[in-house]
Formats: sequence, structure tokens, C-alpha cells
Amino acid sequence: MLVIPKVQGLALKLNNPQIVLDSIPTAKPLSVRGYNVVVLPHKLTEVWALRKLGINAPSPIMHYYDWKGKFEPYEHQRNTASFLTVHKKCLVLNEIGTGKTQSALWAADYLMELGLVKKCLILSPLSTLERVWGDAIFMNFIDRRATVLYGSAERRRKLLSIPSDFYIINHDGFQVVMDNLEDFDLVIVDEAAVYRTPSTNRFKLFRKWLNKNPDVRLWLMTGTPTPNDPTDAWTLAKMVQNPHVAKTYTAFKEATMMKIGQWKWLPRPESVELVKHVLQPAVRYTRDECFDLPSTVYQTREVKLTKEQEQHYKSMLRSFVTEVQAEGKITAVNEAVKMQKLVQISCGVAYGDDGRNIELDASPRINVVKDIIDEAGGKVIVFVPLTGTLHMLNKELSKHYTTGVVNGDVSAKVRNEIFYNFQETEDPRVLIAHPATMAHGLTLTAASTVVWYGPINSNEQYTQANGRVERIGKRHTANVIHIEATQLEYRMYERLKNKQALQGVLLDLIQEMGE
Repeated sequence: MLVIPKVQGLALKLNNPQIVLDSIPTAKPLSVRGYNVVVLPHKLTEVWALRKLGINAPSPIMHYYDWKGKFEPYEHQRNTASFLTVHKKCLVLNEIGTGKTQSALWAADYLMELGLVKKCLILSPLSTLERVWGDAIFMNFIDRRATVLYGSAERRRKLLSIPSDFYIINHDGFQVVMDNLEDFDLVIVDEAAVYRTPSTNRFKLFRKWLNKNPDVRLWLMTGTPTPNDPTDAWTLAKMVQNPHVAKTYTAFKEATMMKIGQWKWLPRPESVELVKHVLQPAVRYTRDECFDLPSTVYQTREVKLTKEQEQHYKSMLRSFVTEVQAEGKITAVNEAVKMQKLVQISCGVAYGDDGRNIELDASPRINVVKDIIDEAGGKVIVFVPLTGTLHMLNKELSKHYTTGVVNGDVSAKVRNEIFYNFQETEDPRVLIAHPATMAHGLTLTAASTVVWYGPINSNEQYTQANGRVERIGKRHTANVIHIEATQLEYRMYERLKNKQALQGVLLDLIQEMGE
């Protein structure tokens, strides 16, 4: 097969060219130097037809798209985008940190250029609506409009009336607007494993909408399609209409799992192959396979403060504004203390004047950490810069995962045992650590993801802590995720990431508020 970019054509030398000539109206026979060749336009319509005939023609996106944005696509991103353009309903199973967001947006933009997609709906976790999807569209597709659907049910429905190319909403917000979703050609579902339980309204309502809109393109994305059991694959296979999946969930469970005793079920030995068979069509790249990825990939997850946190945060920030206005300045030591107080509130544990830990409702932030751990699939390090918060977070995470806790109160002997087990054994899966305990020379390359539960005041500690998974012999590209809820946290992370001093961050924010 020969691609002819100048005329956007394909030339095929086939043993039986008549099959193509009979199936594709635009295909023409041609004799070249005594060879019988079939030539046809290199367009998606022809590529789809060729693939139905078993001829693996390349997607036109690989040859004629300008790959918008400030980033040059990696090879696996090009291949993922190409895969999406030639499959109407499919799965993207690339691991976290491989850039599947950008791949999907390139593919969607290309289909929009061709007029095959006019409106795209993106379903995503609440923490990624603006900081991941919204920012990616704003920064890389200046000719495309995106609207984030948030707020009350009435507000979300009003936002739907704004002319846009992309509409972004969280998974549970879908049911609020599902009756108002008209003329959508494409639905992208990020972290599609949230639909793994067939008995939930979340899955039932989404599937009901899909059944009413059978022609919509559907791209399901998740790096962990079966986070708990092989049965998690059933809903995903149903949504992409795989013809080989069992008709009912019960039948699929019996095919992939065996009952041990009265209540216990275990995966059958053949379940892995069966899951691979039904999770098709699909593309998958692990981070280990993406050799051209940078050494560190940074992500941001945005969360909301709860009402309790917001009340305390605003009150304290207003008092700082009043103080600065009265005194006209703020010392470096004072600024660091005040920043820490605000970060404490954002993280969910404030320190009282008497030294007590005062726990605040921080459920959105904790839930995002759980989401990230589930998405990562492998081992995760969670850095927590505050001791009280560290213990609170461990109390919550240890309900769902095996955890190890390391801070200044943990003896060197116990600390070393935790580090060894984390690096060399299956458990603990999650290491919850104060960044100051990450000494020089420590290697924790078993981790696949680093999560910063909150920012710290020290560039040195930030760099050293991230460096624990940046050692010779590391097993994965480092995936560093910042969790933020406030403008202060955003500015602190930016300076930490860029190795800039944090002095003046709070003062700048206070002065802007006082203007």
C-alpha cells in the first residue's frame, strides 16, 4: 500500500482487486508498469471501507492533520488519535500519564475539521473538568470553544445553550442534563471505569441515553478497566457494543469467576484472555512502552472547598488582608506561617491555638486521592506536608488500601521496614509520607505516581521528594499530580514546579485582594 500525500490518495497492489472495486465506488483500476493497481482517495470513508474488507489502511490524520497546539505529539499519541478516528465506538486503555486527553482532543478536532463531528460531550471526574480538559482545549485549540457545565441543574441547562464545540461535565452531572442533550455527534468518557457497576443509576441512565442515540460516537477512556474484578469489563464491553460479550452480567460473571464456598468469588484462570477479547476495539499503551515521554509528567486536579473549609478560609484570609493594610508590610517568617495556616484549612486539619488538631470536612479532596489511586493501578506515594493531615488521610485511605505512614514520629528502624516493603513487596500499596522524611539517596522506584495532597514551603523538600521516583533503574515515567483548591495553592505549586522562591506568594495575593 502506498500513500500519495500530494493528491491525498492511496494505491494498492492486491491479489484480488475486484473486491475493492466492487465495494468502494471511488476506487479505480490502474495499470502501472504492468502491475494492476487500485487507486482511491485517502479519506476516512474509504479507510473505513477498506478496514471492513480486512485491509489495514492508515487513518488520514497521520498524513494531513497539523496537530494543533504547543506540543509536538508523541508517537503513541499519534497512534491513539489515529485509532480513534477509525472507530466509532471504542476503548482507550492507555495508562495514566500517557497523554490520552490530548490524543482524544486531536482526534475530535480532526473530525470537526472534516464536518463529521459538530458537538462533543466530555464526561470526566469533577477534579479534571477545568484543570485538565478545559485547560487543554484553551491552550491548544484556540479556534475551538469549550463550556464547562457546572452549578445547579438550571444553570447547567442554560450553559448548554451557549454555542460551543466541547461541553464538559462530571459523570454524575450527566443525568441532570441528559434530556437536554441534542445533536451531539461524539461522547468522550474519561475514567470510564466509574460505570463498572451495572446496578447503579449512573450506568443505567447513561446506557439508556446511548440506546436512544445509537449513532453517536463513543470513546471510553480508562487506564484501569478492571480495577477490582474481571466482571468490571462487562459494562464497558456493552457500551462499545462488543458482539462477543455475554448478554447478561450474571452470565459474564459465571464465565470469568468461580464461586468458592457460599459467598466468595475468585477469577478463573482464563478470565484475563476473556476480558481482553470483549474489551475490543481498544488501544493500550503503558508508560513503560512510551519511550519518548519526558522523565516527569505533571498534572493538576482541582477540588472544591467544602462550606466548612470555605468559611474558615475566607475568614482567615480577610484577617490577613486587614493586618497587611494596617501594617503595610509582612515579614518572610510571618508570611510562611500564614501560608501554612491557609494550606492547613484547605487540606482539612487546622491547628488550634492550644495545639489541638481541628478536623474539617475535606471529603472532595480525599475522594480525589482515592480516584487517583484507582486510576494509577500501581503503587502510589502521597506527600502530605502536615502531620495532623497525614494521620487523618491515613485513617481514610487505610479503609480501602494497604498503607504505610512515614513522618518524623516514625523511628528509623520502622521507617526502613516500610520503605523496603513498599519497594520490594506487594504491600503497602500506598505510602503516605511527610516530604521532609525523604532523605537523600532513598530509592522508591516501585511507585507509579506521586500525589501532592497539599503544597509545601520548601523547594528543596519538593525536589528531593519527587526525586525518590527519579532514580537510575526507575520502572516508570514519574507522574506528579498536584491537588489544589485555592488560588494560593495554584501559585505555590507553580513556583515549586519552576524552582522559584515562595516568598511573596501570599503577599501578592493579599495585595490583589486589597486593590
